[in-house]
Amino acid sequence: MKEITVLEQIILSSVFKLGEKAYGVSVRQRVKKLLRKNINYGTLYNVLEQLLRKGYVKKTLGESSPERVGRPRIYYALTPTGEKALWKAYELQNSIWNSIPGFIKDYKP
Repeated sequence: MKEITVLEQIILSSVFKLGEKAYGVSVRQRVKKLLRKNINYGTLYNVLEQLLRKGYVKKTLGESSPERVGRPRIYYALTPTGEKALWKAYELQNSIWNSIPGFIKDYKP
């Protein structure tokens, strides 16, 4: 399993956190909250497509409703492989930071 990029980690964690409410707009809002800056929809959907190709997320079409005009929402969810990739990323980050305890203890920005 390949390492995932930081942006992929943020998007996967956002999809996980949002659960059944994970669709484009809500994922983008969560990513914005975590990054403290906007990402454009093109970037978001490109990364989601990469994650789909890798088998880390799956997508399903939402129901259409009379009050919602236009295309139905596309909802995203982590697959078991996506959960494993996110866990591996967590372990890698922990390993990196645990290898430099002096930096964490002594650094003052």
